[in-house]
Amino acid sequence: MNITFESRGSDSGNRILVTRPLVGERWLDLLTSAGFHIDICTIERTLSPAELIEAIGTSCVGAIGQLSESWNADVLRALHAGGGRVVCNYAVGYNNIDVTEATRLGIAVGNTPGVLTEATAELAAALTYAAIRQVVPADTFTREGRFIGWAPSLFLGDLLHRKTLGVLGPGRIGTAYIRCLAFGNRMDIMYVSRSPKGDLEREVASFNRYLTEMGERPISITRAGTLRELLEPSDVVALLSSYDPSMRHLMGESELRAMKPNAVLVNASRGPVVDESALVRHLQTHPGFRAGLDVYEDEPRLAEGLRSCSNALLMPHIGSATHWSREAMSVLAARNIIGVLQGWPRWNGSTYLPLLADDAPQATPSIVNIPQ
Repeated sequence: MNITFESRGSDSGNRILVTRPLVGERWLDLLTSAGFHIDICTIERTLSPAELIEAIGTSCVGAIGQLSESWNADVLRALHAGGGRVVCNYAVGYNNIDVTEATRLGIAVGNTPGVLTEATAELAAALTYAAIRQVVPADTFTREGRFIGWAPSLFLGDLLHRKTLGVLGPGRIGTAYIRCLAFGNRMDIMYVSRSPKGDLEREVASFNRYLTEMGERPISITRAGTLRELLEPSDVVALLSSYDPSMRHLMGESELRAMKPNAVLVNASRGPVVDESALVRHLQTHPGFRAGLDVYEDEPRLAEGLRSCSNALLMPHIGSATHWSREAMSVLAARNIIGVLQGWPRWNGSTYLPLLADDAPQATPSIVNIPQ
């Protein structure tokens, strides 16, 4: 192995490892102004645990890593041995980090929530529209020169208007997605969550008052008791929940069979939520069923046969890929590193936007554990 770096900042002993080049320059300015030396890996792919250990080396006070990397116990022990006190995921999720081991070692684990909500929700909405209206096959058809004129039955899709939208995980992203889809298309809403979503239900009630004033039928919102209860009546099922190991293959063969034969499944949460091999079989045997995927069970590898399923729309994990969101994630990651190493208090505001300002308060945006 031969890990190479682009280095920035001072030659102080306070070395920060960044495993992939990040978006923007402000995050670098923040870290260099705070007196850190930054080593940015120049390998444009996911680092293995052994490569992470090599990149950490013998001196590393903190690291910014990626969701696709495995920060397991061995990697975290290497970070601890090098003087590391903090690792921040360049993502909202952090299931790739052994948080229990990090906590035992006294390493803070950070993430970057609150700044990719709309971007991810909009991408999930785009997947939904594109899947239900066959946008990609129609684009390919046109580019191949096969379009010879309008035809009554050319690329028939389905309407979302007044259909049923099912959402697993109506948190920040799920709620934003519901606003994109349900309100604009007057869709009835079903959701599954550990507790009722009072704010969302009040928002729907407010929207229904508007619909009533306009002489339109209100939409409904129902908290399903089980996933199966949500799957059967839904025309679109969107997976937008956080992830823990208990959710692996939550959507398996029997769950897919419970869905309508012409339903749309959207996954912009985590790949392992869906049994990808079972999904391939379902797509192959149910040509009217469509899937829009931004995440995969074993990224970047796709399940055998998935690429050849014309009723699957496949994105390369770009849910948060807007200029603003990725730059904001970079800034929050840098502030997490600085905050832990300089002893800033944890941020307790209702939004992370103040931490993106030039005159941001000295606060650590988001640490998910309490190191021992």
